[in-house]
Amino acid sequence: MTEQDAIKEQDHGYSSVTKPSEVETLLGALSEPGGASLVLENSDGRVLPVLVAEQVFGEYLLLDLTAIREVASELRGGHRFRLIGQAQGAMLRTPLLTIDNCQETDGRLQCRCDYPYELEVLQRREAFRARLRLGMEVGAILRCQEDETSSQGDLRDLSLQGCRLELPVGSANMLTTSAPLDIELCFLNGARFSIQGIPKHHQVDVERQVVSVGFQFMTPRTDQERQIWMFVGEIERESARQSSDRDDGKLRSKLFQIDPKAPAPVARRDAQVYATPMTKRLASVAGYLDSELLELRDQPQLHSVHLSRYADRLLALYDEDREALLFATRCLFQEARLVRHGLSVAVFLLDMTVRSKMPRDACKAIAACAMVHDLGKGLLPNELLQAPRLDEAQRAELHSHVERLEPSFETCQWLPSSIVRSVFREINERLDGSGYPAGLTGERLGELPRLAMVVDVVDAMRRDRPDRPAWKIKDVYRHLLDRPERFEQRWVKRYIRNFGLFPIGTLVRYESDQLAWVQEIDAQGQPARVQLTDAVKPPDRSLGEILQGESLLALGKPQEEVPLSM
Repeated sequence: MTEQDAIKEQDHGYSSVTKPSEVETLLGALSEPGGASLVLENSDGRVLPVLVAEQVFGEYLLLDLTAIREVASELRGGHRFRLIGQAQGAMLRTPLLTIDNCQETDGRLQCRCDYPYELEVLQRREAFRARLRLGMEVGAILRCQEDETSSQGDLRDLSLQGCRLELPVGSANMLTTSAPLDIELCFLNGARFSIQGIPKHHQVDVERQVVSVGFQFMTPRTDQERQIWMFVGEIERESARQSSDRDDGKLRSKLFQIDPKAPAPVARRDAQVYATPMTKRLASVAGYLDSELLELRDQPQLHSVHLSRYADRLLALYDEDREALLFATRCLFQEARLVRHGLSVAVFLLDMTVRSKMPRDACKAIAACAMVHDLGKGLLPNELLQAPRLDEAQRAELHSHVERLEPSFETCQWLPSSIVRSVFREINERLDGSGYPAGLTGERLGELPRLAMVVDVVDAMRRDRPDRPAWKIKDVYRHLLDRPERFEQRWVKRYIRNFGLFPIGTLVRYESDQLAWVQEIDAQGQPARVQLTDAVKPPDRSLGEILQGESLLALGKPQEEVPLSM
């Protein structure tokens, strides 16, 4: 049977799909969670939720009717029904089916019905999404005018109403805005198309470190509509050519041919070049936190298994190379600021607790809580986070990030409540009661929150904020030492002894005027190994020679830290 024979036009506006492979593929879409609904014959059209639990090709479908037990007796009595759903931009429905062989299994009501050898499909052209097959590369650039950030990704499908892009998970921060984003599609032949869209839904793949985002276009102009449908038609035609048994080249779309005269194709996804191998591996943990930051806006619950897994990964990286991990925390710059801060606090706090001989399970829990301690700020309006000045009401709203995220820990039963309280809730408290959220004073604060607040403040002050630039480390140390009423001086001094006057990850200018990144310190807290750089910018692959010993002495004495916008 040819592909043309497989689709026969019907009087009722549906097309009948009979090709076995296509039927199986469409049924697979109905098998996705929420992919199928059930409509009884001669009913009032009420749509009932049903789960296609299994399809056995050519034999039967296994349906889970647990959620619609109220109609189970009718179905068992032979009342006919259809399954309906959407797939590949089209409405589809099965022929009329009947139930048989119902069983209760572990509290679930599951029944079989005959396997449908054909499906009826109604193409809704205004909603039809042309999906790109493997090898059909279309780059996409996403831009936010509010903060002038951008990200690059892949186009996955396209319709008149919107598109789906696959982006690096580090783009999550861009998706929290309520303003329209600029989308530019970049075809291999050099064709470009720009339109504005609003993110409507997303799905995060933590392991692949990508987020799939569905965008709804702002109302397209007439000329934009014509362009979109031209692109949709070419994508469909190229897809049909690739799926055809014969490839004679006659249907090849020019959109997917590289024009040597056109500009170089845009990178399909940000190919970030990391400064060190450790930075690339730490980026996977940062990617997990980026995904949590995005997911929390839809469902404010931490993913317990993922949090445990990535806390373990962080400990493994620490065991492998402490100095390399400390340096890597200063090499991440594309991730959300909340993520970079949380990850850095986790690594530096982990180092302090490991060196204090705390049990490994406690160190893991402490690192996990530190990683996410500020993610609740991602639930606040961007305008509040970017404000250069806050009034009393705004400051109170900012401080609410603790209460906003705290219920999320209910799913993380492996985290001791004492550590959640000490690291997550009390990290922002101060000995004199000037902190938040509870304004606790020193007699009510244990050793762990006293340490955690020092680590948190050091990292926060070394990063830019809307109201001030980053501080030099010597000024941060002086700030803490001058405020014994707020910060536990034993932990401040131990922090200074542990990380030195030029901590790992500090950009230093030497007597020779040479710039270098500190990668290791000696027992006196002075740089013992550095890597040269010619630019005041976050570390990347352009870093130069690594110096230590006599070659390092040739640079002269370190003169000053050069703070960066990070």
